[in-house]
Amino acid sequence: MTQWFSDTFPNVVYQGWTGDTGWWTSIVQTLYMTFWSAIFGGLLGLIFGIGLIITAPNGIAPNKWTFWIFDKIVSIFRAVPFIILLAFIAPFTKLVVGTQIGTTAALVPLALGVFPFYARQIQVALSEVDSGIVEAAQAVGASFWDIVFGVYLREGRSEIARVSTVTLISLIGLTAMAGAIGAGGLGNMAIAYGYNRFATDTTLVATLLVLIFVLAVQLIGDYLAKKLSHK
Repeated sequence: MTQWFSDTFPNVVYQGWTGDTGWWTSIVQTLYMTFWSAIFGGLLGLIFGIGLIITAPNGIAPNKWTFWIFDKIVSIFRAVPFIILLAFIAPFTKLVVGTQIGTTAALVPLALGVFPFYARQIQVALSEVDSGIVEAAQAVGASFWDIVFGVYLREGRSEIARVSTVTLISLIGLTAMAGAIGAGGLGNMAIAYGYNRFATDTTLVATLLVLIFVLAVQLIGDYLAKKLSHK
């Protein structure tokens, strides 16, 4: 079996498991970029998503100008292709992390690239919360934060789990794209050591690993969404 694998995937074996260009290193880099950019981008997206809901004309704290600012910021960032965003915010990335190259440097554009998508997803998820429940909470004198955490986030938790899954899968794709321009990870493995060197087997295995990550996220996300559902 080992001999068959070596003969069938010679370039995969040549890359090795450890070292700067090893498979384990690429896997860890992909997980690192996905996790931290999901944390930072997710928090930013959650803040903007909640802001869009509560400051909307029919929100619990309607504010025309605040809603307009949130909406335009999200729309502008969503309109910028990720590759262009990488280059455009390079000076800001260097200011934040001290470098424009590498896995850590990729966290800044990844977080800024995923947050507007997640913000819109959160906006849609929370807009499906029964308005009657919100009105009932207001009628009994619930505070602003009670409604945000106790009604919107609590009642919308199943949908939030679903949209978080979709966003995380999209983010995995962005990490592969960032890796393709030198940020490391499986994207870098597939392009730099696969496609550019005509090593089809390396590209194939890197792609399969990304698909495994996506499938794992989808399964876990579906389980959590079902678990958190009121039904």
